[in-house]
Amino acid sequence: MLELRPTCEHCNHALPPASDEAMICSFECTFCRSCVEEHFGDCCPNCGGNLVARPVRPARDRRGGNCLGNHPASETVVHRPKDLAQHAVLKSAVAHLPPGER
Repeated sequence: MLELRPTCEHCNHALPPASDEAMICSFECTFCRSCVEEHFGDCCPNCGGNLVARPVRPARDRRGGNCLGNHPASETVVHRPKDLAQHAVLKSAVAHLPPGER
């Protein structure tokens, strides 16, 4: 189950569970849409994988207890600002590759 981390790993911008600004990679590295668009592009600065919109967990229980109330978002902040120069090197190495070939 996704952790739904509460902030952007790079700039620490709040990303509540229902945020449509949250972007993640397959390892759940979490960034705000602004950092992804301005700095990272389609390349996670941690693993080189692609970044996609984070799903929103339903707030209300509509079926089988699968809701935010029963499965709350993480409260653990992961704030590790990225070295943008290092990321530029990684991005240039993988950006031309489709995510499945990285």
